[in-house]
Amino acid sequence: MNRESFAFIAGLVKGRSGLVLTADQGYMLETRLGPLLKRERLADIDALALRLKDPRAAGLAEQVTEALTTNESSFFRDGRPFEHLRRVLPALAGARATGVRLRIWSAACSTGQEAYSIGMILAELALDRRAEIIGTDIAQEVLARARDGSFTQFEVQRGLPARLLVKHFRQETGRWRVAPELRAMARFERFNLLSDLRSLGKFDVIFCRNVLIYFDTPTKARVLDAMAAQLAPDGVLYLGGAETVLGLTGRLVPVPGERGVYAKATATALAG
Repeated sequence: MNRESFAFIAGLVKGRSGLVLTADQGYMLETRLGPLLKRERLADIDALALRLKDPRAAGLAEQVTEALTTNESSFFRDGRPFEHLRRVLPALAGARATGVRLRIWSAACSTGQEAYSIGMILAELALDRRAEIIGTDIAQEVLARARDGSFTQFEVQRGLPARLLVKHFRQETGRWRVAPELRAMARFERFNLLSDLRSLGKFDVIFCRNVLIYFDTPTKARVLDAMAAQLAPDGVLYLGGAETVLGLTGRLVPVPGERGVYAKATATALAG
């Protein structure tokens, strides 16, 4: 693969998803795009770049972007954000008028473990009928898996307590499927974080964890400002442990004593 081909594909992917590819990721590019090259009967990355320059190749460009998106997820990933969520949900629900449902967004939801983890907490707190969960991702393949709600033994062993597995999942031929009542709590849609977030509406809780690390600084700032605009005045934003809003936006502030938890700058931070 020549430098020009890499630069072209990197620019295309960044423009479509915000994902920044660096020069040392050439091997990753070849590995992840290998199946696509075979399917499209293309000799190499250079041939792919040439094909992508055709204005009629929008569908192929979408496939390339999806193939290069990192889709890593697990149930109750990193633990602490979900412990904090368990503490603040009753207060959020109590501050809402009767009949008003909490809206929770799992951004870049991958195969759905995060959204279903949130759903299990809502059920535990008897708030499942008072909330809705929206999971979004740019990749159609992982969204299909999230909607299907079927996970391998390895996937359910990553962070999911046995009591919750037995309560919320049904075993099916070596796999575990999310029970209908939990599946009904979440809906999954294709959405690009670079799009206009206003189309999704307002949210009381936003999870956008381990996503911003793949963006450059201007894109991080843009996404954070847009999320802050869609967050309720007393809402909560969860980022990954290695991510921060500091130096990127003045519209969000860290919640004291918590890592990766943020509130609107105009609101009193929820200490949990």
